[in-house]
Amino acid sequence: MGDLSGEVILFLVLAAVAAGFVDAVVGGGGLIQLPALLLGLPGASVVQIAATNKLASFCGTSISAATYVRRVRPDPRTFLPLMLAAGLGSAGGALVASMLPRSAFDPIILVVLVLVGSYVWFKPSVGELTNLRFQGGKHLTVVVLTGLTIGFYDGAIGPGTGSFLVFALVGLLGYNFLEASAKAKLANWATNLAALAVFIPQGAVIWDLGLVMAAANVTGGYLGARLAVARGARFVRVFFLVVVSGFVVRLGGGLLGWW
Repeated sequence: MGDLSGEVILFLVLAAVAAGFVDAVVGGGGLIQLPALLLGLPGASVVQIAATNKLASFCGTSISAATYVRRVRPDPRTFLPLMLAAGLGSAGGALVASMLPRSAFDPIILVVLVLVGSYVWFKPSVGELTNLRFQGGKHLTVVVLTGLTIGFYDGAIGPGTGSFLVFALVGLLGYNFLEASAKAKLANWATNLAALAVFIPQGAVIWDLGLVMAAANVTGGYLGARLAVARGARFVRVFFLVVVSGFVVRLGGGLLGWW
């Protein structure tokens, strides 16, 4: 980190705080933190950037997940299999991370975010109350498939994972936004841990910068989780729409060459 200017370090720290806050409320902090690392570390490899991002995110999700567990008390019958499946998927994704160009995923992420945001916008009642769509074995099957699919994406690329988990838990399974955020954060913690288990032995983590950003991410994650719990599902829904809209503008503008 010694070769980085003070301005770059400050920029990355502020990005980590913002990412931790957004990630704790609705997920998707990687869409802030990962591009910031790409800008701040132009000479680093894709794997180094992904690994350093995962270190900071893991620390932030640890704090926000603990806050949700204490205050929301999510059902372990859902979040435990979701965490296990997401962790396995993430480990598999991390193994192929160096072979996947991030640029190829931006159009896909953009389309998915537009569809997700439109669905939530045009169905204002979705996510206000928990109304589970599946029971028993069907519920568990959807949970596991969701965890494996989104977990693999998180290990390989990552940005938007938390938002995709929240939407899957709301749109597919029928949880309210607050419960979905709690379960998504636990699953995201598992995906970050599994990815780090692959990245650390590879020596891919930039430790000094990663730990500084981790402290900043923890601060943002703690504040975001407390605010989400205090304000409830309606606030999380509105925040979700604002964040998804911002991500659509950022990704869309990038693809169009606006920045």
